[in-house]
This record gives sequence, C-alpha cells and structure tokens, in this order.
Amino acid sequence: MVDNQQTDLFLSALRQFADGKSASADMLRKATTAFSKITLKKNEFLVREGGICPYFCFIESGILQHAIEISGNEVTTYLALRHTFTSSLSSFLFRKPSRKSIKAIADCTLYVADLKTFKDLIENNAAFHQCYYNLIEKQICLIDDYRIDLLTMTPEERYTKLLQSEPKLLQEVPLHYLSSFLGISDRHMSRIRKNIK
Repeated sequence: MVDNQQTDLFLSALRQFADGKSASADMLRKATTAFSKITLKKNEFLVREGGICPYFCFIESGILQHAIEISGNEVTTYLALRHTFTSSLSSFLFRKPSRKSIKAIADCTLYVADLKTFKDLIENNAAFHQCYYNLIEKQICLIDDYRIDLLTMTPEERYTKLLQSEPKLLQEVPLHYLSSFLGISDRHMSRIRKNIK
C-alpha cells in the first residue's frame, strides 16, 4: 500500500477524471492508498507479449512503450507518459495472454493495483468507479481519432498534430519510437523534422 507521503500527483490525476457529485476527497484518497508503488528500470517489462498483465497503473515518472512484433520488427502502438494511466487492459481484466508488450523506455515509478484490488475499488469506491469510466471514455475517443488520422492524414500532418497536442513526446521519446508510433519510416521522420520546426 502507498503510505501517507505518496505524491499528490496521483490524487490530482484522479481528480481530473472525477465527477464532483460522487468523488469526495476522502474516497479519492482511499483509492490512491489502495495502490502499491513499484519501479521499473529502463528496458524492464510490465508485461511481455503472451504473458498476463499483472497491473492497472498510474505512471508517476517515466515512459511506457506499448509494442507488438510484426515479422520480426517491433511496432510501437502507444506511448504512455508520466501522469497517465495504462495497462494491457484486456489481459489485465480477463486474465488473457497479452497481445502486446509494455516496456519502460526510461526508468519508471508506478502506482499499481492488482486485479483483486482494482475490482474492489470499482465495486466499493464510487469515486474511483466514476474516474475509471471517464478515463475509458476519453481513451476510446483518442484511439478512434488516432485510427482515423492514420487513414486520412499525411505523415507530415500526423507529425504536426503530435507536435501541437503532445509536445512532451517530441522532447522525451527517442525518434525511432515516435516514427513507429506515427507509422512513418525513420528516414522520412528525419526529413519531416528538418522541414517542420
């Protein structure tokens, strides 16, 4: 369990997804204390493809790369930055082999809940339940936008959009992860970055 000296960043992150009526400060604080704190070193895995994802987590610091392997090549499907929530959700919730790996691409500090703790929070903490619902709703919208962008925007347009919406990614994430995430070759990505400042 997280002790009383836990960071307020986790609590602040929950508040962003809270509904004022159901999310009392006390219930939100109880939710944060149910999580445990762990660390991952750079290149350590939260879950490997084919394994069972053990946790739903909040990233206090660091970056987690979601990736799949296609024809021997690693393809980045998502980059989870600090102060966000992440998991291989289908694997975590339904104890199914994960279809992706989640790896630290920088040293990470995480607040994590195992499935028993998570289900207890969903069932018995109305504030956490509402936060989770709002978080999932937002993520579905983001995934939908991302998929449409891949089909309708040029590589230059996708890069420009990322530059405007997630400038931290461009500062903190190595180029080859970004190019994979955007569906752009490393060489093309280098040319785009030179032309777009």
